[in-house]
Amino acid sequence: MKPTQGSAISRRTALKMMAGAGAWWLMADYAVEGSAGTLLKKPIPKSGEKIPVIGLGTARTFDVTPEQALASPLLDVMRLFVERGGTVVDSSPMYGYAESVIGALASKLDIGKSLFYATKVWTRGKRSGIRQMEQSMRRMRTDRIDLIQVHNLSDWRTQLNTLKEWKKEGRIRYDGVTHYTSGAFDDIAEIIKRDGLDFIEIPYSIVDREAEARLLSVAMEHGTAVIAHTPYGRGGVFRMVKGKPVPDWAKESDIRSWGQFFLKYLVSHPACTCAIPATTKPKHLVDNMGAAYGRLPDAETRRRMAAYMDRL
Repeated sequence: MKPTQGSAISRRTALKMMAGAGAWWLMADYAVEGSAGTLLKKPIPKSGEKIPVIGLGTARTFDVTPEQALASPLLDVMRLFVERGGTVVDSSPMYGYAESVIGALASKLDIGKSLFYATKVWTRGKRSGIRQMEQSMRRMRTDRIDLIQVHNLSDWRTQLNTLKEWKKEGRIRYDGVTHYTSGAFDDIAEIIKRDGLDFIEIPYSIVDREAEARLLSVAMEHGTAVIAHTPYGRGGVFRMVKGKPVPDWAKESDIRSWGQFFLKYLVSHPACTCAIPATTKPKHLVDNMGAAYGRLPDAETRRRMAAYMDRL
């Protein structure tokens, strides 16, 4: 997939925009394009290429055989995702059959050119990493992957060196690292400062906001895109609001469901480039993608949203 047109935001520009009380919000207004009927996108800081703010996660949900996937609602999930403007599909060798399922669904629907393929390398040793990444390409049925990240920092120095080589060769377009716990945030911050990563993928939800305090400002300062995984806290946020209506004041941000409430909170942060909820249900996919349209919460509304959840 070729990069779309756009202008990268330089570190100097970002710092100028953040200078002064409350000025961080200007960064979000600068970065996001969209209106009530337009897909919301944010730029990848290192390139300026814009991607939709809502992607598709595949952990657990896509871990079925490709044959089972083609005969299941996952086919409609992928179809509806692309029809509603989605591009970023995130996977990993750690997710069982997920990479193969992505490849099978994309081939069946003939949508491979529409996708932003993101996966990970999760092994030790240079040769093992290369074999695994080549396997990912075969499974996803593509000769180039847009983003490969070092999964859970596994042998990250070795694997990140290979990723940088692959970028130069044109086999991937972006690199990064991931982790499943906030305990790795300090290490990730140091890697960002040292290696100038294109992306990081981290846990971030409205009830797990440690990233806001410890990592998001570092990512923004160094021009690193942020993907928020487990944006629903593995379903925990829905249990917290079960039986409660979405507050009327949230509808001013074009929020029509709790899922959109939780997702729009994340992607309205200026450092958060994309959130990747996972689902096996077409109706949930449609609702998730609703968060990629309409107005985003401003700074005051975000504070109100977080305070609402903190009181539950």
